[in-house]
Amino acid sequence: MPPITVAVDANGADLGPSEVAAGAALAAERGTRVLLFGPADEIGPTPDGVEVVDAPRSIAKAPDPALAVRGTPDASIVLATKAVAEGRADALVSGGSTGAALAAGLFNIRRARGIYRPALALPMPVPGAPVLLLDVGASPEVRPEHLVQFAFMGAAFAQSVMGVAAPRVALLSNGEEPGKGTPDVIAAHARLVETGGRINFIGNVEGTQVTEGVADVVVMDGFTGNVTLKLIEGVSSKLMRSIRETAMQTPRGRLGGLLLRRPLKSLRETLDPELAGGAYMLGLRRTGVVAHGRFTRTGFARAIEVAERGVREDVVGRTLAALDAAGALRQAPSSDAAASVQTP
Repeated sequence: MPPITVAVDANGADLGPSEVAAGAALAAERGTRVLLFGPADEIGPTPDGVEVVDAPRSIAKAPDPALAVRGTPDASIVLATKAVAEGRADALVSGGSTGAALAAGLFNIRRARGIYRPALALPMPVPGAPVLLLDVGASPEVRPEHLVQFAFMGAAFAQSVMGVAAPRVALLSNGEEPGKGTPDVIAAHARLVETGGRINFIGNVEGTQVTEGVADVVVMDGFTGNVTLKLIEGVSSKLMRSIRETAMQTPRGRLGGLLLRRPLKSLRETLDPELAGGAYMLGLRRTGVVAHGRFTRTGFARAIEVAERGVREDVVGRTLAALDAAGALRQAPSSDAAASVQTP
């Protein structure tokens, strides 16, 4: 396979375009070609393998992402998604607004046929119990049929990309009983039970079970998923800081801290959100990855690597093929008209 080119939106990241550019440089050192869209004067010189497209306009903070995409054709995220749609790049990475990335992706890369709504799928690197969460922010308001398709989408991704032979799929709810949850969750549960074994649906799981290895895929609406993801990240970060602070309070604790430094460092690296590289935008016609805006250059380099791997492993094609084989694609052709775009 020829070198992969990844279109990267450098605007909107917390540490600025220069940090994203530094991540692109790291990715280029590993052989990935990067088409970097952002303010050229802030990005500065780049190494071979990184081409800068001067695009200073950002819509990362726009209150209405769909309207901003329509009205700002020279925005960096719009130009980056157009590069992917036109074949000048093979995949997209964005560290700016999730809403803007999804809106631009839906307008330009467009939704794959048979998909109701896109979903952000994030493999969480939980020690000993990795789990795929979706949706973690693409579609905050969903109907039961959307949750059902997310379940099949997650199972297909886990099977074809993560190598899980028969992924255990669960719905996140406030109780394990079939009657627990919102009306949409209850209806989705009933429909998944009726799938006749086409998916390894194990029922509902509660929040305490998400990181316990009970399920390989946990499905939820984008609002709940985004809150869940950030809560997990926040608790993990606070816990690691608390362990360090407690260990430093006494001489004995400091000695114990020295003995545990290496394993704790390994654990911290495992829990680091930058390790995952970002969430896949499942449901589009090409590979897209949304990185966390707080990422450093290491995280953005990892996001570009994840996007490249998605192209090499044909994440889009394999996931859609698995959905088709399971009969989980929408039967009526989905409209690609701009008016049908749904954004967070």
